[in-house]
Amino acid sequence: MKSGAFRRTRVAAAVGAALLSLSAGHVFGAAFGLQTQNASGLGHAYAGGAAAAEDVSTIFYNPAGLVRLQSTQVVVSANYICPSIKFHDSGSQPALFQPLGGTDGDAGSCAVVPNAYIGIPFTPKWSFGLGVNAPYGLETEYDSSWLGRFQGVKSKLETININPVLSWEPTSHLTVGGGASWQRVKATLTSQINYSAVFAQVVGNQVAAGQIPAAIAPTLIGSAAALESHADVHGDDTSWGWNIGVLWQASDQTRIGAAYRSNIKYTVTGSVDFTNPTASSLGPLPTPIAPVGAAVAAGTNGIICSGLVPPPAGVPGSGCSQDVSVSIKMPDTANLSVFHQFNNKWDLMADLQWVGWSSIKELKIVRSNGAELQTIPENFRDTWRISAGANYRYTDQWIFRGGLAYDQTPTRNDTRGPRLPDNSRTWFAAGVQYKFSPNWAIDFAYAYEYMSDPSINTNLGSTAQNGLISGSYKTGVNIVGMQVTYTAK
Repeated sequence: MKSGAFRRTRVAAAVGAALLSLSAGHVFGAAFGLQTQNASGLGHAYAGGAAAAEDVSTIFYNPAGLVRLQSTQVVVSANYICPSIKFHDSGSQPALFQPLGGTDGDAGSCAVVPNAYIGIPFTPKWSFGLGVNAPYGLETEYDSSWLGRFQGVKSKLETININPVLSWEPTSHLTVGGGASWQRVKATLTSQINYSAVFAQVVGNQVAAGQIPAAIAPTLIGSAAALESHADVHGDDTSWGWNIGVLWQASDQTRIGAAYRSNIKYTVTGSVDFTNPTASSLGPLPTPIAPVGAAVAAGTNGIICSGLVPPPAGVPGSGCSQDVSVSIKMPDTANLSVFHQFNNKWDLMADLQWVGWSSIKELKIVRSNGAELQTIPENFRDTWRISAGANYRYTDQWIFRGGLAYDQTPTRNDTRGPRLPDNSRTWFAAGVQYKFSPNWAIDFAYAYEYMSDPSINTNLGSTAQNGLISGSYKTGVNIVGMQVTYTAK
């Protein structure tokens, strides 16, 4: 392999592995989208979200529903989300000069996803609302010695969405609404780098150039066996989007709603911090060879740290940073929902959601000087989510809820990686609401997301450099939600 081509490939693989989960991430909802924007809707699997308008969390699902509430209302809720992500090996291969590593147990990490909403009617036909929530989320972490460590260790993505809206009732049967969304995304992503393979390549290049005797190459390469570097990425950005909706009261018992949330474009800027072994990390070397090993370590660290320039003459420190960025277009969504009050006891609802995940075709990773490091294909596909649910009004104080949903994954088998061991899932949900008084209500809900076992077979382009991850995951998600609603009377 030529030296310049190797440098570009090495740094691209390191940065690419770390930044991969900025576009692909978690099992809370399909890919890394979060359906959990309240707890009242969790009880019926978010069926009828664009038509139910049961409380002011409709700001997120369909802002047209806000004006029909006709009272100042505040909702505060949180969902405790616990994914289980257990990898089962079936033929994985170690990276060159590295042990395979373990399967790591469970890589899922529990997280609390909070949200809050307020709606204020200021005329009988106009209402203002404000929602604060997290439409995307990610938190997984493998052990740093697991067999896929060169393709991903920790992945954490956080978003915040601030969404002011206006809702208007132009006729007695029709309401419309819309608003703006300011969003911030923040990511922390880590992976290991196969330092031993880079070291061996530097030795090979110097032997080919006549700078090192071929006879000492095996000893040098053996001294760096099982050494690893660590890459840590921090990135963030802010951007704007919008949402609109319409709600039609088709009859006294039936509402039909449609809503659309725009895509949002980010340019996430990240600082990639590398921690590398130094010459003192090498295994024992004969005294005449030790200076040669130190020089090779200098070249190896120079390649990892600079990537596009010749290795420095001296031994660099173990730490270095590089600035990188990646452009991401978060998907747009569209919902069509129906809510039907069957009688004074039963409400029935259904929802059909489309998500434009095909906006994520690839990741083009670039340095701060504009030079392209790597393009990683993702090839996400658009998805559908269908759900149905019911409310049972046991008394004026008690409401019981239940629902089912099927949520497609945008990932494809041939591009699935360890940061997104995702598959289509089926939701089973139940919940209960208790009204303490005309002003106060509390909701509790639970949902389980079942997924068929996603398979994985990936080496990020090089088994020698990154190892081969081959196997499948046992995955599932438990969600527990709680919500407090205050309505001014």
